[in-house]
Amino acid sequence: MRTGLPPGWPTISRRSVSLVIGTLAILGLGGCTQPPTLTPTSAPVEAVAATSTSTPGSGNVTNPTSASQGNPETQPTPAVNSSPTFSASVPTLTVRPDTQAKTRVRAATQPMPDADITPTLPAPIEANPAEPRLTAFPLPAGSRPHDVAPALDGGVWYTAQGSGALGWLDPATGQTRHTPLGSGSRPHGVIVGPDGAPWVTDSGLNAIVRVDPEDLTVDVFPLPPDRPNANLNTATFDNNGVLWFTGQNAVYGRFNPSSGEMTVFDAPGGRGPYGIAASPDGDVYYASLAGSYVGRIDTESGEATVLDPPTPGQGARRVWADSQGRIWVSEWNAGQVALYDPSDGTWREWKLPGPSPRAYAVYVDERDMVWLSDFGSNSVFRFNPGSEEFEVFSLPSSPGNVRQILGRDGEVWLPESAADQLVRIRY
Repeated sequence: MRTGLPPGWPTISRRSVSLVIGTLAILGLGGCTQPPTLTPTSAPVEAVAATSTSTPGSGNVTNPTSASQGNPETQPTPAVNSSPTFSASVPTLTVRPDTQAKTRVRAATQPMPDADITPTLPAPIEANPAEPRLTAFPLPAGSRPHDVAPALDGGVWYTAQGSGALGWLDPATGQTRHTPLGSGSRPHGVIVGPDGAPWVTDSGLNAIVRVDPEDLTVDVFPLPPDRPNANLNTATFDNNGVLWFTGQNAVYGRFNPSSGEMTVFDAPGGRGPYGIAASPDGDVYYASLAGSYVGRIDTESGEATVLDPPTPGQGARRVWADSQGRIWVSEWNAGQVALYDPSDGTWREWKLPGPSPRAYAVYVDERDMVWLSDFGSNSVFRFNPGSEEFEVFSLPSSPGNVRQILGRDGEVWLPESAADQLVRIRY
């Protein structure tokens, strides 16, 4: 390293140098100002989730594990609300014209306009990392998100049922993008297939819809003409890459993406097929809400066997499999969670805490913890099968109306359909 003045420069006294440096310092201090503070009102907001634990069937929530004490049905979640306001220094998000995604329709009857990209300010607020963290992500007004599915690129797909589109959220920035699915679209469920693409069950189009995750091309696969108004609900893939789906108007079916073959079956007992899921070994189960049973599908013949939970008229709404292949069921009418073990054909049921629970969604995470949404208490529960205890997470909006839950390692995603936002719980 070379020090001192370069050769040929005039000699400067130390006093002169001091005077110059002092003057520059004064000028620099006088020109310093604090960066502006932005106050967004619709950016992602993160806080420590309010949690409590309860023994099953008690009807009351006890042993709170956070600073939010008491019954979650009467106590609001601190630091989180449906219209969060906070101050934070955040950068301005700019969407360049060349980022506008294009959408074209291959099998629909008419082309769709460009995908709608809605920027929001990125500003999730970090909370205590030792506690579960809840973050609310506002969506465009009128989205009415019904189902969610974490995307392979780190984003999250959601069905914007209110606007007939498939939405995508970037959790890092809060930016959203809507891809219209077609005239009359009313998307219900969304899952990510083996090909990495989002697959949608669209009751308005009476079709299975695939959206290319790269260029957002929309492919529409209608049900056969003799199966109109199936009221499509949800879908799952078996281990052979075949998509199975349900329709509340007394049907379930399968679609083979490789061959393009679609077959629709009459459901036992008529109306009701709703949630559907595949187990680790590829078996497919669905829940019949109106029929109050769980159907096990023979993926070769397509026939369904009726499995009756112990509680009559319980209103089985959604199903999910754990790592052992056991089937968990949310019972809407009974306000319970049920467990079916196919190894021995046995059932068990647990009542959700609270005076009038209404179990809607069910999802089992990578730790075999069972997540349930409860319309009765406007909460989400995490059930530990080992200790048989419930942990409650109060929702940020009232009502939130969480109709489905899905996740990836370390986090679950909840669509608040009544509040136009998604909620993430990290644990």
